[in-house]
Amino acid sequence: MKHRMRLGKLGRDSKHRWAMLRTMADQLIAHERIQTTEAKAKELRRVVDHIVTLGKRGTDHASNQARAILRTEASHDKVFSELAARYANRPGGFTRIQKIGWRRGDSANMVVMEFVDRDDELRPAKPVNQDTVLRNKVEGVPRFRDLLPSRDWVNDPFVHHFQKN
Repeated sequence: MKHRMRLGKLGRDSKHRWAMLRTMADQLIAHERIQTTEAKAKELRRVVDHIVTLGKRGTDHASNQARAILRTEASHDKVFSELAARYANRPGGFTRIQKIGWRRGDSANMVVMEFVDRDDELRPAKPVNQDTVLRNKVEGVPRFRDLLPSRDWVNDPFVHHFQKN
């Protein structure tokens, strides 16, 4: 069972795994492209996307949360200035994983992980779905839960049927 599994194990104990992911996230933000194994890249994608989302929020609390993950102040500043502005209209999917082959020693699948929408990216990014951006940004667009019929939970006989007296 996968209860309470936040990240994959990657053959390491939790302290080593988290230290490795923090360092790799810092290096990806600094260089915007790194080469690593496929399993590490898939776990790193979750961490980096969360950090960029924190940068897009821009609050003091988000800044403190990102500072707790990142190792250098330069990476923190880059997330909250450059990357937050670059991905302001993108709701997610800030990184790309491109397979490049196998490592010679142990035949591990190797990939290049990079940020999308940068100058010298490996392939052009898919365009952002503007309907999603508008739905998330504009207050006038109704959400799905707003379109459902409202229920009177106090006087509803169906609800009271299952309550104990």
